[in-house]
Amino acid sequence: MLRFASLQDRSATTAIWLALVALLVLIMVVVGGITRLTESGLSITEWAPVTGALPPLSDAEWNRQFEAYRQTTQYAQLNAGMSLDAFKGIFWWEWAHRLLGRLIGAAFAVPFFILLFLRQIPRRLVWRCWVLLGLGGLQGVVGWWMVVSGLAGRVEVAPERLTVHLGLALIIFVGLVWTALEAWAGEDNSRSPGGWSRGAAALLGLVFLQCLLGGLVAGNDAGRVFTDWPMFEGSWWPPVDWSLGAGAFLHDQGLVQLMHRLGGYAVFLASLAFLIQSLRWKLADRVPTAAMFLFGAVLVQAILGIATLMTALNPWLAGLHQAGGVIVLGLATGLLWRVRRSQPRLFMSSAMSSRAL
Repeated sequence: MLRFASLQDRSATTAIWLALVALLVLIMVVVGGITRLTESGLSITEWAPVTGALPPLSDAEWNRQFEAYRQTTQYAQLNAGMSLDAFKGIFWWEWAHRLLGRLIGAAFAVPFFILLFLRQIPRRLVWRCWVLLGLGGLQGVVGWWMVVSGLAGRVEVAPERLTVHLGLALIIFVGLVWTALEAWAGEDNSRSPGGWSRGAAALLGLVFLQCLLGGLVAGNDAGRVFTDWPMFEGSWWPPVDWSLGAGAFLHDQGLVQLMHRLGGYAVFLASLAFLIQSLRWKLADRVPTAAMFLFGAVLVQAILGIATLMTALNPWLAGLHQAGGVIVLGLATGLLWRVRRSQPRLFMSSAMSSRAL
């Protein structure tokens, strides 16, 4: 008797589709970072979700877009006298960034409705896919909200809005990775002891926070100052403009970079501690392997971060560093997922063996 896929608890097709969309989101984050580095994000001054998919196709349209950009504060203060050809250079980066966002939306929505119609998505995951679809739509709105902050009175978008935009993209990425793993492996009701789950969850939260701090660094161009390491131009503490009050934590370049450095140290130590403990307790179900991959990625990411800083934001290194942050976040998500699926009896037996020694 033929059994509908909707009655099955796992779907390789769904898992592969979600994993590919997650990969596109990773690429999107990197492209967004390059768009920020090239100061291209304000080159398109209007939000046209449908018609904006087409680039200017005539000289008149190019001139219209250029004239709109010439009304911005960024043009007046940073790019006064820019030629039309130079404008096209920054326009294409922002257009590609927005086009990729549209493609991600299509890459998620079209297969989703097809698989939903064919009953290929496990029932327990359907609501999660609806949530991810909604978050994707919200991301477009947040992206425009970010751009609007830089069109008048500023030469760049507000760092806090850029960080919210990045944070939502990372939440979507984590949701895609987790749901893909669930679709691939099927449902499992076993749960590891609370301490290990809480520890892995805290580690994931710490990595996410570090990514947000990276967004503040990017939004404030804080990676272009204090390009020595481990000190700040010979001092262990950067000068901070405390006249900004609480706003210093969002807008002071020195303080923002300090927080990002401290966050990096915390992620390094936390991932190392989790790896050591998982090896010491001889945890089963490949938890130590997942922890080892995470720590290795954190180590590479730390080296990339230092190199990016000391080269005053070399574009290639900066792009790799941003991609590395998303990869570390994905591995931290995978670690938490693996820990939560580890059999409690395996944890208990490993703990008892360790104590016996």
